[in-house]
Amino acid sequence: MFYVHSTLEKCSSYWFHLFSTVLQVIKVYSEDNTSRAVEVPSDITARDICQLFILKNHCIDDHSWTLFEQIPHLSIERTIEDHESVMEVQSGWGMDSHCCLYFRKNYAKYEFFKKPLDFFPEHMVSISSETNGIMSHSQLIQTFLSSSSCPEIHGFLHAKEHGRKSWKKFYFVLRRSGLYFSNKGTSKEPRHLQLIAEFSDSDVYTLLSAKKVYGAPTDYGFCVKASKLNSARDLKLLCADDEQTRTCWVTAMRLFKYGMQLYQNFVQPHQKQKSSPMRSISENSLVAMDFSGHKSRVIENPSEALSVAVEEGLSWRRKSCHRLSSHGSPSTSQSSMSTIHVAQLWFHSKLSRDEAQKLITQQGLIDGVFLVRDSQSNPRTFVLSLCHTQKIKHFQIVPVEENGELFYSLDDGHTRFTDLLQLVEFYQLNRGVLPCKLKHHCARITL
Repeated sequence: MFYVHSTLEKCSSYWFHLFSTVLQVIKVYSEDNTSRAVEVPSDITARDICQLFILKNHCIDDHSWTLFEQIPHLSIERTIEDHESVMEVQSGWGMDSHCCLYFRKNYAKYEFFKKPLDFFPEHMVSISSETNGIMSHSQLIQTFLSSSSCPEIHGFLHAKEHGRKSWKKFYFVLRRSGLYFSNKGTSKEPRHLQLIAEFSDSDVYTLLSAKKVYGAPTDYGFCVKASKLNSARDLKLLCADDEQTRTCWVTAMRLFKYGMQLYQNFVQPHQKQKSSPMRSISENSLVAMDFSGHKSRVIENPSEALSVAVEEGLSWRRKSCHRLSSHGSPSTSQSSMSTIHVAQLWFHSKLSRDEAQKLITQQGLIDGVFLVRDSQSNPRTFVLSLCHTQKIKHFQIVPVEENGELFYSLDDGHTRFTDLLQLVEFYQLNRGVLPCKLKHHCARITL
């Protein structure tokens, strides 16, 4: 009931706004390259666009849906911040640039507010010379958001020399005033620091094919681009040695450019949820009940409630498969159980290893982002692809047969599951042999 009312409220608010302003047509793509053209108000923001497609496609709004700007001829892309005007972004595109808007998940968009240690390694962060001192991580985000304090990111990066094909390593310093490189080793003296970019009218992008397109020494490339310039010669091309380093620089640049606005973007949807009385009443009124005995009882132990819920889910699944195969043989029932994963959003069938890595990278390199796919090397097995510490690892899911029954296992048969759905649900609750729990599934939608 709450979902219906909130959806109608959002729709009515959107359409009222739609008819009260000038309309323009925009085209948005999804990850499978399907697209949809929609008529929207000229002052629409990236968050508004995401809300519109969440409603149109009946997606779950977990605050990770994001609008991306992709510039194919430069092979670069960036997150369009939730508050940004989409029409202003498009106004910076050249007539023949073929730039695109993409709607997809980005679990890492605001993760640095929750886990700053994962994004800002201690050896790369300090307080600038004006304030004398070392930054404590507990104050890190507050320092970034405060206009009076001066945090500093520093370290070595490869830079593409202007007008040349070669890349050279320099010591860089990022401050609120801009990005500098030192022309004398690691010196931070003002006479040795040269400004190469400021962010008042520029944005930071990631390079989609750093090695292939730009001849970079690694694939962890990014760049700074002025808003109104769309030529490769106008890009400040940079390259890190690893993903953690690149993520630190890109995240810090976003924070320096937008500051408190990013934090407001992060907390706004959560504040709306908390302020909804219908949601709080419905959630507070739900209790776990046990109806197995002569009298019903409230289950007060959370662990017991969880185990009962899991068992009920498994029981429902067995009954569903039995009904589906009621006119077939017992083997048909086993087949129904073993193919239940096909309808799950986390299952991506014929995806290759490289494609899986690309999809997870696109949707956010944070702990627990995962998908399940067919194994290319062994047609009888599956692979769980999982992100942990900004690295993607692949775990083989092996079928195990016993007494004519088929099970699936990640640990050589020690822990067995009747189907992939049961396996995923287990590792969402328990880390087991994995480096972390399964938390965010990679999902693709068709617009």
